[in-house]
Amino acid sequence: MQKLKNLASLFVIILIFASCGEYQKVLNKGTTDEQYKMAVKLYEANKYSKALRLFEKITPAFRGKPQMERIQYMVANSNFNEGSYSLAGYYFSRFTQNYPKSSKKEEADFLSALSFYKAAPSFSLDATDTDKALTSFQSFIDQYPNSDRIEEANKYYKEIRLLLEKKAFEIAKTYYHTSEYDSRNYKAAIVAFDNLLEDYLGTSYKEEALYYRLKASHDYAVKSTVRRKAERIKMAESAYEKLKRNFPESKYLKESDEMLAKLQEEKKLVTKYNNQLKLVKR
Repeated sequence: MQKLKNLASLFVIILIFASCGEYQKVLNKGTTDEQYKMAVKLYEANKYSKALRLFEKITPAFRGKPQMERIQYMVANSNFNEGSYSLAGYYFSRFTQNYPKSSKKEEADFLSALSFYKAAPSFSLDATDTDKALTSFQSFIDQYPNSDRIEEANKYYKEIRLLLEKKAFEIAKTYYHTSEYDSRNYKAAIVAFDNLLEDYLGTSYKEEALYYRLKASHDYAVKSTVRRKAERIKMAESAYEKLKRNFPESKYLKESDEMLAKLQEEKKLVTKYNNQLKLVKR
């Protein structure tokens, strides 16, 4: 019995080596037609890595030929199944541009968006692929409103929007919290919170964003030179009014009122300073 098992194992090993030998032979010395046939065979057997090496070799020979449509799709899908999502997104996108009438176009459009989604890093890192995923899913939703995949596309789109929204909020907060070490970040925080509120209308972070925008404007005004205080106090007062108008029962109202009182004290000091300056100039 053990002898039979050993023979079976040996037979499998021989088959593997024979298969590898055949692959290397076709890869290195096979004709274009042989390489194409083996690439398709490996692709259909889910051996995507090996298939990709062959597709890479034969692509130049098939440019402009009917087989190229199928090759481009298989290359994109092989990269997707190998986990090379950024490349897959790129190749699926190229496929839909090169073959707009293909029966695979809808599937490729969806998989392009899904590839960029899967390639996207966490919200705290670079968001290039995240932005591409959002744009691609939006395009898919617009182009295929009756698609069987529309529900899934909407789900991914909403998830990405929330991801980018959270990232924008965290970046703005980071600017504010680092302003103590670099006063230029007060202005950067104010701009970042404005962008968040403009880009994501109805954001769940609205109340907190308005509060932090007020804090940034308040601190920016208080720590400014007398010459700059007046305009920045006015900007901070406007931020206070906006928070109160949108959230009259805000949980931040008490602290906001205290900031407003401080701003009014600063305004009096500015007025006093300006009056003294006028007397000196007489």
